[in-house]
Amino acid sequence: MTPTERPLLLLITTGGRPYREYLLRSILTGYRVHLLLGAEPSWECEYLHGWTVLSDLTSTTDVEEMVAAAREVNQREPLQGVLSWDEARILQSAKVAAEFGLPGGDPDMIMRCRDKHLTRQTLAAAGVPQPRSVLTSSLDDALAAAAEIGYPVVLKPRALAASLGVVRADSPDDVVARFGFAHDTTFTGAWQYDLPVLVEEYLTGPEISLDAAVYHGQVLPMFVARKHIGYPPYFEEIGHVVDAADPLLTDPQLLRIVQDTHTALGFTDGMTHTELKLTLSGPKVIEVNSRLGGDLIPYLGLRATGIDPGLAAAAVACGQPPAVVADRKLVGAVRFFYVDQERTTIDTVEFDHTTLPPEVDRAEPLVKAGDVVSPPPAGTLFGRIAIATAVTETAEQAQAALDAAEAALTVRAVDPAPVDVQGLSPGS
Repeated sequence: MTPTERPLLLLITTGGRPYREYLLRSILTGYRVHLLLGAEPSWECEYLHGWTVLSDLTSTTDVEEMVAAAREVNQREPLQGVLSWDEARILQSAKVAAEFGLPGGDPDMIMRCRDKHLTRQTLAAAGVPQPRSVLTSSLDDALAAAAEIGYPVVLKPRALAASLGVVRADSPDDVVARFGFAHDTTFTGAWQYDLPVLVEEYLTGPEISLDAAVYHGQVLPMFVARKHIGYPPYFEEIGHVVDAADPLLTDPQLLRIVQDTHTALGFTDGMTHTELKLTLSGPKVIEVNSRLGGDLIPYLGLRATGIDPGLAAAAVACGQPPAVVADRKLVGAVRFFYVDQERTTIDTVEFDHTTLPPEVDRAEPLVKAGDVVSPPPAGTLFGRIAIATAVTETAEQAQAALDAAEAALTVRAVDPAPVDVQGLSPGS
């Protein structure tokens, strides 16, 4: 395929380079990318066919400006797909796709995933297994809902992602102390609701995610990630493990629930990241994100299975069947590192690469000198100071490699004493 024969894909923002560059690198091999973003591109340029800088850094939440920019591109050459993996812009992406009659152009489909209360209502009507959930607007409402459901409960924002604002409450005192965390946590571009907080049944059991390409309504699983959660009572995602041979990928009950979930939501074309708890009574749906997963889960999937999530996402965005057949059976794992003191001013964050085992394929700082960071809950995922990934033959080998990466990490604060680092092993 010559460069001019590759489909032209409109991408709406990229996200941070450490987390998303590999997707652009893959997409370049089969597609031409025109990027909409809020500032002049830098590292992205080598992967782009073209770009449009919108009016300011937050303008990529302005649908009218995005549609106008897309129309200018489309007049020069027809767009064949619209894609975004940014949680704050997936609804706008669907609206742009709708303007041109492209796959994924169903904003209502996206909202049934994006609005967690709508998700609960829709899945309840279809009989999909999930936790009990009550929508609340005030502390008194939350206390009443928790008493009805029974403790422990989970307080969850209606419209966020990445476990932001999610916290466990074991008693009425906990609800009083923690309701504000769920109510007030937000990010740029997040929706605001008069009834903003869900009080939900706390489910016991391992938590997993399943990334899939959805093509003409059929869910095509790519990989399962086993989550490692830390900083209780918060639900910070401190690591993930993706095993290409995970038996859940062929588990008929799990796959039926995931397909039933998408059918109920009317999700026909796009990428999804479905989170579930494996309870004693079977899998139950926690939420469905209408985009590729974050936290380098798709990267781990690429390295462990050979399935390319960037190319799969581009394919379904352009109305093409995705390639989702694994060509290897390895294990990929990621661990995130944090400081242990609030408001730590960073001097240096360094890995000693001479001591890293070959199984560690990435070991990178996420902060620079002068950055001020905190551990969760103040820091949440934005408090991460470094990441390490490993690719091995077994999960045990992967964790051993990440332990070695943690031992090779040195962090110094502006106060020159070394800083204790929390990488939080899977048992934490």
